[in-house]
Amino acid sequence: MDVKDLKKIVSLMNENGLVEIEIEEEGKRLRLRKAESPAPAAPAAPPLPAAGEGAAAPGAVPATDPGLHTITAPMVGTFYRSPSPEAESYADIGTTVTAESVVCILEAMKVMNEIKADCSGEIVKVCAQNGEAVEYGQALFLVRRA
Repeated sequence: MDVKDLKKIVSLMNENGLVEIEIEEEGKRLRLRKAESPAPAAPAAPPLPAAGEGAAAPGAVPATDPGLHTITAPMVGTFYRSPSPEAESYADIGTTVTAESVVCILEAMKVMNEIKADCSGEIVKVCAQNGEAVEYGQALFLVRRA
């Protein structure tokens, strides 16, 4: 395996949202794992309607609030709010979280990846729907920092 092959593998990892891969070939084994990096900035939310255009939903939180932190999807996958259909959600509106609190699971290629809050505070909005596909960098939760 040469540098060109390694570059192709890393490119495939990036394109598919993989954080780790292991390859065994001709008795040799290669394992690549990405270092954790800070979450990317979330895409800008559409502006809230002006008075007279329709009121915002009760409990709606403006995305421009500087006290809010956006927890984003670190990979492409399927968003799950709980570890199983019968279990309670990891995080709901009003849940207090720490940086190490698991807030959801993203399933990618049959692997369940626990997603942590990465900040301390209170969940004020759940931005993704249970069971829906999410994109890399998509907003999952809004957290009012403690």
